[in-house]
Amino acid sequence: MTSALLDIGPLFQWLDLAGLSVFAVTGALAAARKKLDIIGACFFAIITATGGGTMRDLLIGAPVFWMQGPAVILLCLAVAVSVWVIPLRWWPDRALDWFDAAGLAAYAVYGASKALAFGISPLPAAAMGIVTACVGGVIRDMVAGVPSILLRHELYVTAALFAAGLFVSLTVAGLPAPWPMLAGALCGFGLRGAAIRWGLALPPHEG
Repeated sequence: MTSALLDIGPLFQWLDLAGLSVFAVTGALAAARKKLDIIGACFFAIITATGGGTMRDLLIGAPVFWMQGPAVILLCLAVAVSVWVIPLRWWPDRALDWFDAAGLAAYAVYGASKALAFGISPLPAAAMGIVTACVGGVIRDMVAGVPSILLRHELYVTAALFAAGLFVSLTVAGLPAPWPMLAGALCGFGLRGAAIRWGLALPPHEG
């Protein structure tokens, strides 16, 4: 299974870059909405983009990805500066939600695939996909002092679970790369997008 995952090659790398970039956008955009300076935007971009992956790497025993070279930090800084110089009025009202949805789907699949590549069994690997996808956004919201995205009623963790779970299931079933990755990312984004558009939610607990 590990060798099959590693054969993904460039697509695996591009999925990582996509997750990093869009989560960095959401962090910088959150900082801009708080009227923070450029340093604050860079800080928010970095913690949002790296938070989930850092926890994943620590849990699966992998080298922490952004400490292996300057590329990740430089990417986050470039994204933060690009977002910060664009006037806030030019951004659509729900731009943060849609960028976050893209990051959620990409990182749920990427996190699960990296866990599998490090020998983690399928169920914990799917959980690592959820951690990778969700923790950065939770940290962003906590630092920004806004209600956590996890506390919204519309589907969020469920979309990450769907993306990671579908990817792992198709991989274990023997579907060749890159189809499990594409299916997981697209379906996860589709579910999260539907939740944003129509407010889809699971039934709440009836106390």
